[in-house]
Amino acid sequence: MPILPIDSGRYGTNAMKEIFDDQKKIAYQLQIEAATAISQSEIGMIPKSAAQNIARVATSGKITVKRVKQLEAKSDHDTAALVEALSEKCKPSARPWIHYGLTSNDLVDTSNSLQIRDAINIIEPKVAKMASILSDMAMKYKEMPAVGRTHGQHASIISFGLKFANSALEMGKHVERIEEMKKRVLICKTLGVVGTGSLMGAKALEVQRRVAKKLALFPADVTTQVVPRERYAEYVFLMALIGSTLEKLAVEIRNLQRTEIGEVAEPFRQGQMGSSAVPVKRNPVKSERITSLSKLLRSQISVAFENIPLWHERDLSNSANERFILPTTSILLDEMLEAMTRILKELYVNEERIKKNLEFTMGQIFAEFVLEALIKKGVPRFEAYRDIQRVAFAASENKIDFRDAVKDDSAISSHLTEEEIDKIFVPENHLGASDQIIRNVYGIVKKSCARFS
Repeated sequence: MPILPIDSGRYGTNAMKEIFDDQKKIAYQLQIEAATAISQSEIGMIPKSAAQNIARVATSGKITVKRVKQLEAKSDHDTAALVEALSEKCKPSARPWIHYGLTSNDLVDTSNSLQIRDAINIIEPKVAKMASILSDMAMKYKEMPAVGRTHGQHASIISFGLKFANSALEMGKHVERIEEMKKRVLICKTLGVVGTGSLMGAKALEVQRRVAKKLALFPADVTTQVVPRERYAEYVFLMALIGSTLEKLAVEIRNLQRTEIGEVAEPFRQGQMGSSAVPVKRNPVKSERITSLSKLLRSQISVAFENIPLWHERDLSNSANERFILPTTSILLDEMLEAMTRILKELYVNEERIKKNLEFTMGQIFAEFVLEALIKKGVPRFEAYRDIQRVAFAASENKIDFRDAVKDDSAISSHLTEEEIDKIFVPENHLGASDQIIRNVYGIVKKSCARFS
């Protein structure tokens, strides 16, 4: 019976959820048993025939969740149950060598790495795709002047494309962060009960190196019984960081979709209902969902950090919650990436409304540029500032267009001609270095994400 929305299919792709399926988890751990046995046999630690039999059975698909759970009900130990289930299927001559030199967390932690590896293989291309979509949108709208807002107020002119460029570059940087993280997080550990490789002796590190290579992981340099939980904390933190960038974008879309702004709108399919009570509403529900899930995603960070200080060579205070936070983190971010990709691909950009909003303050959005023009004419900054503020406040109170008020004020117009004033009030003249900035971002993103295109 499904309990959580993830279980019921409401959130998360099937590909991501399959990675954390019980049967898949067993398959990962059996893969580790097979790789370890073969590696040990390659250096003469265990008989080749035993290793071959162990590997063949381990990868046969015959060890089922049902049988492991039956055995676990008796032993109250999931790893011991898995090893026993494997032993049942192996030849008597191979059974002594199953799980040789290993401890439970060699399977648990290394299978965690395999799950994270495969989760990253799903997430990273989607992050790269997101960066590419955003950079394309930045280029499309780079020459479109729009209202730039600070503190929720109209501040100055911005290229509408710059809104997308900011998030595009961060998504590109997230691809870099993922690549840098892999060598620290995708760790193979086969060093036994307290991290010494005691039963395998001097050959323990060679076994681990071989196993890591077979599993496409990185061998641990040093561990206790467990891989240091700083590694998992880094993974959870980075996934939440990516999620926060998605939320930043979602919040901007939500704000720009507000009735009084109306510059963008989420896609709204035929038959969709925005409100059960108000038929005309088109709510930004997908962006709001991303915001909601991002809060839950970030909450996983504190648990991951709490797991770092364990007793001595390990305790179990991390074990239960990691069964939640690693799948939850991966599945939530995957869902958020899917949702934002759908939003951006069909995002409605209301160009007429963007132009109209530039006129909302009746020209006062150009105040920065009037100030600049006066300074260039030799007017002291604070004298010019106070004159512009005086004129702007009076114009606002009397509902007069700011350009007309500037022309009518002798303190300002004595320094600027009518032609100079008119030129100031052209939005396209104030995009600054936007074109160059956006082109630079486009180039950086395309280069960093090229292998995913």
